[in-house]
Amino acid sequence: MYRAIAANKRNTVFIIIVFVLLIGGLGLVADYLYGGGMTIFIGTLIGATAYVLFQYFASSSQALSMAGARQIEKRDNPRLYRIVENLAITEGLPMPKVYIVNDPAPNAFATGRDPQHASVAATTGLLELMDDRELTGVMAHELGHVKNYDIRVSTIVFGLVVAVGLLADILVRMAFFGGNRNNGNPIVLVFGLVAMIVAPLVASLIQAAVSRQREYLADATGALTTRDPEALASALQKLGDYARPMRKQNSTMAHLWISDPMKPGIVDRMFQTHPPIPDRVKRLMENSTRF
Repeated sequence: MYRAIAANKRNTVFIIIVFVLLIGGLGLVADYLYGGGMTIFIGTLIGATAYVLFQYFASSSQALSMAGARQIEKRDNPRLYRIVENLAITEGLPMPKVYIVNDPAPNAFATGRDPQHASVAATTGLLELMDDRELTGVMAHELGHVKNYDIRVSTIVFGLVVAVGLLADILVRMAFFGGNRNNGNPIVLVFGLVAMIVAPLVASLIQAAVSRQREYLADATGALTTRDPEALASALQKLGDYARPMRKQNSTMAHLWISDPMKPGIVDRMFQTHPPIPDRVKRLMENSTRF
């Protein structure tokens, strides 16, 4: 299990490096074609960084609001609260705020920029469907996201996606409105069109790949916490068998849930933020003897 965690961390770092190289390449090409020195490249990075900082502090409250989550205390739902409390003690983490989302679809998510500002949420459907052992596995997975600073990673990646979008938009505008330097140049026009189409697609694919790696990592971390990978595997299987999407969906926070709330079709699976549940179950069971 430790090797699985280390491998997932390495994969995430590699994917983010590819992301940064993509942004750097687009920015340098834009500056070369436009003849602006490093103005476009530096300006895009500054804009993306500012947006990341805003999301860093605001994303948690936004996610809870979009989900319709209601904060609870121990007296409101002793079962859920005590499970989260025991897991936080086991992991040596501060007690996160606990929320419940009124939705019959079983699901859960964690948010917060660091363990000191973390929140975990479970749907009413999850509480009804899971036994205590399975619910513990699910919440251990969510606290795994907190422990691994996954919300911070996803916020940074989202900022990189924004940077790619800005650069693609700049290249398109240069292709059509580039002034005397680029006017009528078919190479610039073609490059701008290609950048407009390909760069955002590549960025979305990389973002999805990062999210999938963090899901694998949270699975491994949660199983290591409980020493019971079979419980999380059983919970994931139940989530996979539940065929209906959540009533209140929002694509911008789909990556936060333990199971994709959108129930994507075949084409959408290329950009799916979650690994296939059978693969997650298989990994958990293969690593169950490696503690």
